[in-house]
Amino acid sequence: MKKAELVFVPAPGIGHLVPTCTFAVNLLNLDEQLCITMIIIRPQAPFDVGIDAYIQRFSSNTAPVDHRIRFIKLPQVELPPLQEFTNSMENFFSLLISSYKPLVKDAIINNKHSNTKIVGLVIDMFCSSMIDVANELGIPPYIFFTSGAGFLGFVLYLSVCHSQHGREFSLTDPDLYIPSYANLVPSNVLPTFAFNKEGYTAFMNHGARFKETKGILINTFAELEPHAVNSLASDPELPPVYTIGPQLDLAGQKGREDNKEEIMKWLEDQQPSSVLFLCFGSMGVLEVPQLQELANALEQSGVRFLWSIKMPLGSEYGKFDELLPEGFLIRTKDRGMVCGWAPQVNVLAHKATAGFVSHCGWNSTLESLWHGVPMVTWPLHGEQQINAFQMVKDLELAVELRMDYRMGKISDGGIVRADEIENAIRCIMDSENPVRKRVKKMRVKSREVLMEGGSSFVSLRRFLKTILDG
Repeated sequence: MKKAELVFVPAPGIGHLVPTCTFAVNLLNLDEQLCITMIIIRPQAPFDVGIDAYIQRFSSNTAPVDHRIRFIKLPQVELPPLQEFTNSMENFFSLLISSYKPLVKDAIINNKHSNTKIVGLVIDMFCSSMIDVANELGIPPYIFFTSGAGFLGFVLYLSVCHSQHGREFSLTDPDLYIPSYANLVPSNVLPTFAFNKEGYTAFMNHGARFKETKGILINTFAELEPHAVNSLASDPELPPVYTIGPQLDLAGQKGREDNKEEIMKWLEDQQPSSVLFLCFGSMGVLEVPQLQELANALEQSGVRFLWSIKMPLGSEYGKFDELLPEGFLIRTKDRGMVCGWAPQVNVLAHKATAGFVSHCGWNSTLESLWHGVPMVTWPLHGEQQINAFQMVKDLELAVELRMDYRMGKISDGGIVRADEIENAIRCIMDSENPVRKRVKKMRVKSREVLMEGGSSFVSLRRFLKTILDG
């Protein structure tokens, strides 16, 4: 009997590659007859950061299923004009990925096992152009949506809105009724691409193509986003939706420098539930004036803190004293630690960690819930603003600092001042804050859903049955 083979095409970014690889391993653990081919797009520098290193680490940690998963790395193609990146990062990557279609098709044809049947092509949310490859080869296409159900609903809403208004969004637009959100959505929390013609069009086109697939797999769970999941399930134009999250790499990623031991030793010396963790993701950069306001807030609050800082452009790595208020590091050395890279998963898992000031990337959001650590919302880019809105308003699982802050040209509301930051810090660290209790309950649910009989486990099984029955 032929084995079943799934082919994955993840988007070329760590935030997309990590949950895709985790999802692949979890599928392999469910069925011994399944094998997986991962086709890797590696753009030219600087857009290839961390991809090779992650694959190498992943490959060394996947026993006993490593013989059933393989990686095919595609040659690099010429990048689209960098002007496209300046206009819209989302459109730039959509154009880049589309240019790989011939290479992906050749890779599937030339690397097919003789004793396997390809039962599906699972493509990232940014890779909807690969539906053409699936159709040409007669392979059922599926989307793996690496963000949440609420944001998927927003992406699908773009075509509806465009048919009514014929344009991208404006900050002066009235609050919006978007079916996947329980509350009206203010225009100032929409993703930055929604205000940009090229970015808006790119995502609108992705959303339209999602409907051509045989199913949409979402890295979320029904108990986390019940309203959003129900709204998607009731849409007659959508293919079957599978909530299969949280798909998390709980081993964590290695950073630029391996200071994990020093950080974890510092945490071991702290009291349980006493430390505020601040980290803004692999792309999250705050400018010096904002870093100084944040430093002042930490000093005024008196809390213990672990602060991961990504250096602004032009700053020398590790020279934190040149960025922060004079004497800050000395005055706070007994209760705070400032670092570059931090092992986020390990920090969130530690008993000393009580709160998380986060950019609200979806992976980070799921990690915080998995470990029961409540967030303070400080979005920067991508879909993080609308994630922050959902976490604060719809789900009541985070403390609001800002929902509309953003890096870039869209009105960012200026610098967030120290007093405002301090208030949010005190709120998140208050042991009686009801948000803390709700997050602890969601921690339990996020684990239960992956156990046998849990909603995500059942959804995974349903997807497997669909592809294997063909």
